[in-house]
Amino acid sequence: MLAVMTAMYVCPADGTRSPVDSLAWCCPVCRGPWDLDFEASPVPLKSLSSRADSLWRYEEALPLSAPVTTLGEGRTPLVPLTSSVSAKLDFLMPTLSFKDRGAVMLAELARRLGPERVIADSSGNAGTAIAAYCARAGLPCTVYVPEATSPKKTEQIRAHGARLERVPGDREATARAARAAADEPGTFYASHVHNPYFPHGTKTYVYELWEDLGGRLPETVVVPVGNGTLLLGAALAIAELSDHGLIDERPALIAVQAEAVSPLAAAFRAGAEELGAPAESAPTLAEGIAIPNPPRARQILRAVRASGGTFRTVTEDQLRAAQLDLASRGLFVESTAAACWAAVRDEAGRAGPSVVVPLCGAGAKTGLAPAAGAGVAD
Repeated sequence: MLAVMTAMYVCPADGTRSPVDSLAWCCPVCRGPWDLDFEASPVPLKSLSSRADSLWRYEEALPLSAPVTTLGEGRTPLVPLTSSVSAKLDFLMPTLSFKDRGAVMLAELARRLGPERVIADSSGNAGTAIAAYCARAGLPCTVYVPEATSPKKTEQIRAHGARLERVPGDREATARAARAAADEPGTFYASHVHNPYFPHGTKTYVYELWEDLGGRLPETVVVPVGNGTLLLGAALAIAELSDHGLIDERPALIAVQAEAVSPLAAAFRAGAEELGAPAESAPTLAEGIAIPNPPRARQILRAVRASGGTFRTVTEDQLRAAQLDLASRGLFVESTAAACWAAVRDEAGRAGPSVVVPLCGAGAKTGLAPAAGAGVAD
């Protein structure tokens, strides 16, 4: 079945393996997320100009090829914010968020496997992307979301024809409900957290930086982190480019969390390899990264440390200010997408290393953040 069967799921914790067509969404031994046993080949920089203007141009590095389910995703602009900081405009994707990079991989995989149903869980953007690409692939789709998800995001999910399941409680409750449904026979769980095809899609973010910068990468790559899908994809691409001798230096990864929900930042500062006891989480404007217990926490912490990077946290006031500042520069993004700019903008005018921040979701998805004291509801 094309490239689908050349890769295998493998558990990074205990080495358990499973064929991709088994529809097993997690390791049956430890119930942890899968990695993918897949070896990328070098991408020839000089030949890229003649290829399709989408993320599928990096075909040597992707575990799927010859896609049917595509909306032309990828190849988003890289624009300067200051002399040292540039922004990659991933909010210009077909569903207005970077999640399209991974969603197209999951939908294309599902199309080839032909399940009875596809389900996903999300705080909004991943669910929207899965809904859109399942619509493109002609697959029935159900998306589980927390009851407080932005109405604009849930409307977008419904518009693509997906069934919407609102779950009382927080993001963790939503994930539990989806995982229970994922165990039903004939179900493909399009999990952007558990399925490793997703980070193999998000890694194209870094391949695009490498191409746009003429075969190099910035000294620092800043990414927002909730479940870590963009960070882990970035780390994967950096490792591949380095192993293939296509970059001379590996950039440092700076991971950004909202101060209100920052379990990974706390573990990093404590020198821990795992998350500690669950801390009290507060409401945050950065709903897209408000993940109190990310399943790939160990991998995220390891990737940041291996890069020589660090974690930063941002306050609600910093998120509001960064969203308004970006809008004043012509870039209207949702408050989650402003987190990385919030983390670096106070030092952005100084001479220093080259930095790229992603603008991951469009402001049309949530609107402007409410003023301080007005709450975090849309």
